[in-house]
Amino acid sequence: MAEAVQDAIAEANQATVSQDATKLSQIVTFKLGAEEYGVDIMKVQEIILMGEITKVPEVPGFIEGVINLRGNVIPIIDLRKRFQLSECSLTDETRVVVVNVENKTMGIIVDAVSEVLRIASDEIDPAPATIVGLGKEYLKGLVKLESRLLILLDINRILNLDEQQSVDDAAAQQ
Repeated sequence: MAEAVQDAIAEANQATVSQDATKLSQIVTFKLGAEEYGVDIMKVQEIILMGEITKVPEVPGFIEGVINLRGNVIPIIDLRKRFQLSECSLTDETRVVVVNVENKTMGIIVDAVSEVLRIASDEIDPAPATIVGLGKEYLKGLVKLESRLLILLDINRILNLDEQQSVDDAAAQQ
């Protein structure tokens, strides 16, 4: 499954998509616990196996540390901790999704990568107004699929400015 997702990411990064009202978006989907999330495939650089993460002192608790990815030091964010979900042990399905956020590369730890979906813009519902509190700022919308609900994330808003600075500082320390 992960290999098919990797191929779709490579394809999407080379293709150009026409801009029209019924534009199709390609979404990389992944799981955190029982919930399924998605991010725009154009933000995803690659998906890698979990490896050794170097801890960095004095960073927010959801920043696991940094890794060396082919000569580039990138910060690793645990989305479970970021979303204040219960922790769980790593499995063979655990992956790091390497994303590009505001011209910076970082990795996000997810429980499992599911698939790449093509979703028309009119299939994306806005997040309900009744959702308040921490986290609403990085919800892009919801997609109702046959028997499940997909939560779309605005990966550019996963970190606020102070948190982005902490991530930058963590990577610079290495």
